[in-house]
Amino acid sequence: MDKEPMTIAGYNKITSELEFLKKTERPETVIALDEARQLGDLKENAEYHSAKEKLGLIDSQIAELNTVISKAVIIDPSTLPHDKVSFGSTVSLVDTDSDEEFTYTIVGGVESNAEKGMISFNSPLAKQLMGKEEGDEIRATLPGGVRTFEVLNVCYKEIELS
Repeated sequence: MDKEPMTIAGYNKITSELEFLKKTERPETVIALDEARQLGDLKENAEYHSAKEKLGLIDSQIAELNTVISKAVIIDPSTLPHDKVSFGSTVSLVDTDSDEEFTYTIVGGVESNAEKGMISFNSPLAKQLMGKEEGDEIRATLPGGVRTFEVLNVCYKEIELS
């Protein structure tokens, strides 16, 4: 079984999502399905089909979250050394061709959010950054082509998921 590393913040986020689906969303949808069923002819009952479809989606989300939670390995990045890039590191890079600077935090798959600078440890860039330290240069093969970055800084900052 694959393990899914994540921070405690990521774990709390998905367990509360699961709780909400189980305790609120699913029961409300079951009630809506029941009410729609009482409206009569099920073949042409849009409310019934909509509620039934929603229930199916909720059940598959619940199953997916259960799977992720069962594989979860909680890692506290604050306990890891961050002299080299590792899980939970915040890395500042500069593109050596464009001088454009980027800052990324390496997190678990469920926590990743590229717009917020959170990249999965499994992403092509993160895989190539692992173990690098300040001053190292990497040629990263990314979906948009090969780019060369210099590592400006590696540190640990508290990870905030919103």
